[in-house]
Amino acid sequence: MDQPIRLKNNGQISIVLNSQKRKTYTKELPESQAAPKAIPPEHTALKEIEEELGALVGMEEMKKMIKEIYAWIYVNKKREEAGLKAGKQALHMMFKGNPGTGKTTVARLIGKLFQKMNVLSKGHLIEAERADLVGEYIGHTAQKTRDLVKKAIGGILFIDEAYSLGRGGEKDFGKEAIDTLVKHMEDRQHEFILILAGYSREMNHFLTLNPGLHSRFPLVVDFPDYSIEQLMEIGERMLKEREYTLSHESEKKLREHLHFVKNNLSPNSFSNGRYIRNIIEKSIRAQAMRLLMQNSYDKHDLMTIRSNDLLFEEAD
Repeated sequence: MDQPIRLKNNGQISIVLNSQKRKTYTKELPESQAAPKAIPPEHTALKEIEEELGALVGMEEMKKMIKEIYAWIYVNKKREEAGLKAGKQALHMMFKGNPGTGKTTVARLIGKLFQKMNVLSKGHLIEAERADLVGEYIGHTAQKTRDLVKKAIGGILFIDEAYSLGRGGEKDFGKEAIDTLVKHMEDRQHEFILILAGYSREMNHFLTLNPGLHSRFPLVVDFPDYSIEQLMEIGERMLKEREYTLSHESEKKLREHLHFVKNNLSPNSFSNGRYIRNIIEKSIRAQAMRLLMQNSYDKHDLMTIRSNDLLFEEAD
């Protein structure tokens, strides 16, 4: 049975977003117990976020997880109203995966949802990397990190390539940034959400650098690479939104190129959705130049990306 959410011994919930279709077996519940498939009308916040999630290709388990977090928070409020125990859980997260797999986009959507649910007062996203946290002298790093946390209060602090904070060894100021973050995660755990993101293997090592880190991330999410079909769908959606379309030959050329790069580039250096977006944007500029030189502005030509508009750099 497909179990995308698994509770580990350390209290973490691990979610794997699997892009492959697999058979699932469900046990029928009696009618009185069966959960309705349609979301009740009062959950407008969830419906709005669902619409935005629907525009994202793949990530089915992530979409399911966001709904489950919503349900958990909502039901906890109802338990509180009924005088039952409703413990507040920290919602700090770790996103593991290669570049361009949708980590920042999902973080932004989570901020919006939590703001609508009054979990976060603002729901804004502060993006940061090592240079924004690590200072140049003793004490500077802690101050820079505190300032970033202060900016993120009421929203989400999203640190990309977080593992780079632990790369300099014992004397590196990155360790000071980690220690400061851990302290604020504890002291202000319900005032902001910290999301650390980066490559899977490096993030696993990063968790070993501070004994308090592992237990403070109840949600660990794996973002897999997009399949070729999903990359094609991302490209086609981008083009449709801008009122362009691929010719038969250009579609074939793009698919063959994606097969080539997926087979020849290391997963860490392939930028997934970002890669296909860059190709589409380059092709639109190339098409504009071609039409200008041909002095041809027929409506069909204005909409069609041809194979010679798809330009791939040798380094790709």
